[in-house]
Amino acid sequence: MAIKAEIIKRYPGFTLEVSFDDRGKRLGLLGASGCGKSMTLRAIAGIETPDEGHIEIDGRVVFDSASRVDVAPRFRDVGYLFQHYALFPIMTVEENIRIVLRETDKKRGAARRGGALRDRRASLDAGVSALVSRFRLEGLERRRPGQLSGGQQQRVALARIFAMEPRAVLLDEPFSALDSHLRSRLEAELTETLAEREGSVLFVSHDRDEVYRVCERMIVLEGGRIAAEGGVREVFEEPGNATAAILTGCKNVARAHRVGATRVAVPDWGLELETGRPVPEDLSHVGVRAHHIRVASPDASVNLFEGKARGMSHDPFSKTEYVQVLDAAHGFSPTPLFRISDEIAEEEGELRWRVFSIDPAHVLLLRG
Repeated sequence: MAIKAEIIKRYPGFTLEVSFDDRGKRLGLLGASGCGKSMTLRAIAGIETPDEGHIEIDGRVVFDSASRVDVAPRFRDVGYLFQHYALFPIMTVEENIRIVLRETDKKRGAARRGGALRDRRASLDAGVSALVSRFRLEGLERRRPGQLSGGQQQRVALARIFAMEPRAVLLDEPFSALDSHLRSRLEAELTETLAEREGSVLFVSHDRDEVYRVCERMIVLEGGRIAAEGGVREVFEEPGNATAAILTGCKNVARAHRVGATRVAVPDWGLELETGRPVPEDLSHVGVRAHHIRVASPDASVNLFEGKARGMSHDPFSKTEYVQVLDAAHGFSPTPLFRISDEIAEEEGELRWRVFSIDPAHVLLLRG
């Protein structure tokens, strides 16, 4: 089961142009607001009609501009989490789930006549109870959507999607309305559920950590185009270009140029760095993730530099230093480096000079 899509959709001042094959894996679409993530999902669901392209869901063509195929959304067998959840306002939580289960039974040919009516009701009751339990909706069964919080409405919407047993699940920022504790619990449960089911999953988020934890493959979108794609670990470890590096959380990205087969100069940091591998001719930037800048060990011998933390910020469980590099030619480098400290926190007034190092393997070689 897989989604294959080639989509071109033109809007005033913006064009979405993407092409991908999710290979039947959980595929994350990562990018800033307005980059085309939700537009892509809407085109696959049939809510937006591409100007050109071809879309297949599990081998079935649901859109093709050349042959004028455009299957209506309700016949695409897609479960789509809408941003406003699309719950029936006059129905209770239980009724919202039950009506979808009933339609799914009919679609799958499970409905029978006569004496089987009691069995069907029992089966529906069991299905509703299982989904209520899975999505932590106990005690809310008799409430209507207007009596629920945003997070509770979102969980009902997810329960309805799984009641459909769709071939493809499209999730647009599924945890955005949840508090951090509930988000973590539901994310873990949803990831486990998605891993067990067959069928494609497209997961839209602007949160790189969510994409990393939930998805197997990912696409980075910028301005309606694909900036990077591949396995999740692969894209994080070798993003390939500056946009993808920044969107996957690299805090240190700067312009650079090649000065040797395996060496680059980074003027904004006042450094030359050894990369340990060939530098491409079209290199435009380098990146170093904040946790890869370390206080140099006694045996370190490459990519050493002297610097001083000019400030810091504290999270509950970590400390980020802003390290100004001592540049022999200009004093301090123009741009500080962000570093996640693994040392005991010091008072800002006591910050001292130290020698830092960057492992050549952790220098990201990036194109523009």
